[in-house]
Amino acid sequence: MSARIHPTAIVHPDAAIGSEVEVGPYAIVGEGCTIGDGCRIGARSTLERFVTLGPGVQLGIGVVLGGDPQDTKFKGERTTVEIGEGTIIRDYSTINRGTTQSFKTTVGRHCFLMTYVHLGHDCHVGDHVVVANGTQFAGHVTVEERAIISGLTAVHQFVKIGKFSFIGGCSRVPKDIPPFIKAVGNPIKLYGLNTVGLQRNGFAEEVVRELKRAYRLFFRSELNVSQALAKAEQELHMTGEVKEFVDFVANSSRGVVI
Repeated sequence: MSARIHPTAIVHPDAAIGSEVEVGPYAIVGEGCTIGDGCRIGARSTLERFVTLGPGVQLGIGVVLGGDPQDTKFKGERTTVEIGEGTIIRDYSTINRGTTQSFKTTVGRHCFLMTYVHLGHDCHVGDHVVVANGTQFAGHVTVEERAIISGLTAVHQFVKIGKFSFIGGCSRVPKDIPPFIKAVGNPIKLYGLNTVGLQRNGFAEEVVRELKRAYRLFFRSELNVSQALAKAEQELHMTGEVKEFVDFVANSSRGVVI
C-alpha cells in the first residue's frame, strides 16, 4: 500500500518514504529524511533534516526530530538522527542531530520515549529503553539496553547509564549509573540491585546472587574502587553479567554514583 500523506503535510522532494506510511496533518518531513515502512508521523510533527526512521516507528503529536545541535561549536556539518525499528516517541518530544563528535544521535529498536522527553546531540540510546515524561538528556549521554528512566529526570552531559538499570523519578544524574542497579534522588543515590527488573527479564537466581555480592563489595564496603576491583578478581564468580558490572565501574570516565 502506498503512503497516506495528509494534504496539509509538507514533504521535501528528496525525502524517501516507505510503504504504508502515514503522515498526519501539518507534519513536515524535511531534507534528506528516510521514513521506513509502516511508520506513523503524528499531526504537526517535524523531521527537520537528515532523520532516518526504521520500520514501524510511531511519532506522536508535535514531535521534533533532527533540529540543529545546541552546541556553539556546531558549524553546520551534515549530521543525523537515527531511530530504530518499532520505537515509539510520544507528543512534543525533541531529539537534536549530532555534532562532529559522533556525527549522529541514535535511538535503538523498540524503545518508548514518553511525552516531552529531550535528547541532546550525540546521545546514544540502546534497544528496549523506556524514558518517561519530561526527562531531559544533555549532550553525549549513553543509555544501554533495557534501562528504565522515570519521569522528570535530568541527565548530565557525558553520563553513561548501564543496561537493565532503573532510575526513579525526579532524579538528577551527574555521574554514571552502573548496570543492573536502582538509583533515585537529588542528590542521587544507589538503592541496590534492580531485582524486579532482572527477574522479569529472566536472569537466573545464581546470576542475581553474584551481582548482589558485587554490589555490596563495591558500594556497601569500606573499600575504594581499586581495592574492590582487586578483591572482586579473587572472590567473585565472573559470569558475563558480573564482568560487565565490574568493567563498567572500572572504566567509568565520570565516576559512578555511590
